[in-house]
Amino acid sequence: MTVSARVSQSAFDGSRLRVILLLDLYEGAQQQFLEAYELMRKQVAAVPGHISDQLCQSIENPSQWLITSEWESAPPFLAWVNSEDHVEVVKPMHSCVRDTRSTRYSILRETGGGRPLTADAAPAELQAAVRVGDGVARHALTFTVKPGSESKVAEILAGYDSPRAQVDETTRLRRTSLFMHGNRVVRAVEVEGDLLTALRHVARQPEVRAVEEALNPYLEQERDLTDPESARVFFTRAALPAVHHVVADRPAPAGLRRHALYYPAKEGRGMELARLLAEQDATAAGEPDNPVYGSTVFHRDDIVVRLVDITGDVDLDPIASLGLKGPRKAEELERLLDGAAIGVEGSLTTDRNINRLLSHADMLPVTDRTSADS
Repeated sequence: MTVSARVSQSAFDGSRLRVILLLDLYEGAQQQFLEAYELMRKQVAAVPGHISDQLCQSIENPSQWLITSEWESAPPFLAWVNSEDHVEVVKPMHSCVRDTRSTRYSILRETGGGRPLTADAAPAELQAAVRVGDGVARHALTFTVKPGSESKVAEILAGYDSPRAQVDETTRLRRTSLFMHGNRVVRAVEVEGDLLTALRHVARQPEVRAVEEALNPYLEQERDLTDPESARVFFTRAALPAVHHVVADRPAPAGLRRHALYYPAKEGRGMELARLLAEQDATAAGEPDNPVYGSTVFHRDDIVVRLVDITGDVDLDPIASLGLKGPRKAEELERLLDGAAIGVEGSLTTDRNINRLLSHADMLPVTDRTSADS
């Protein structure tokens, strides 16, 4: 996939992926961690798309370790890291680790090792061009609540006091958007600066802790946020990573409205559906008359959520709002979408079903908060 210069984030450019995991181990846990890693790496080696990994220990501080892995592209890594298999495989490591930080990089250029040195020599493996963004990182969480509790949950999520936006000199919480679809909650955040620093800052704020505690009785997946292992597993399973972001190459029009659209995929088709929407949005960003100004696609397993900033009412141009402009795009979506799960079965080539899909996919807005100077 050739990525437009308007795309600041994409898991679909086909380039190889480098994943770096920094770990700070508890004193005395080094041998236990090494044994846990030996068990894990045998399973990771069998994961489709995995190329290699290395485990490194600091020559200066024996508690500081590094795992770096290489993947054929981002999608197989994301499928693995978001899977239940991954949750179970890494559990033995948790008791050894005080802190972690994970970062993911597309490989842009490479020297040595017998591999090509430039993207021109290996366009299928290396990121073809630099991406330029706005310095904003995007992430989302999704979880389900007990049926019948939706109105109470919406009340809790809409009524909390916003935490302080400024985290430190370089990091700031820019926007938080919450939506619901039935009993599913999606919370999307935009952060200027370091995402992990911002998420940890927010989690420590008393306003947010109070909301999380108030939600606990209504969650389908039980959790105990005072137990680090329980909290880690919950937020790992709730992670809904951004896999694509694009903004039109024109000034932002006045009166943009934010919508979240929910696309449940057929089993095993989530990544393919996310890729379809990403390609559609990249194309739409170059169309001056397209009402979609900006889009972020989030994906995990068979859950795809598309956050769009749009001019006018979302139903003025249902095809564009859904990301389906172009020949046979509705048929492609029909092949990937779990229509029964969203209450729209049958052909998506009719205006009636397209309108029904838009109505059913458009998530209920709960709150959308922007920091004062964003």
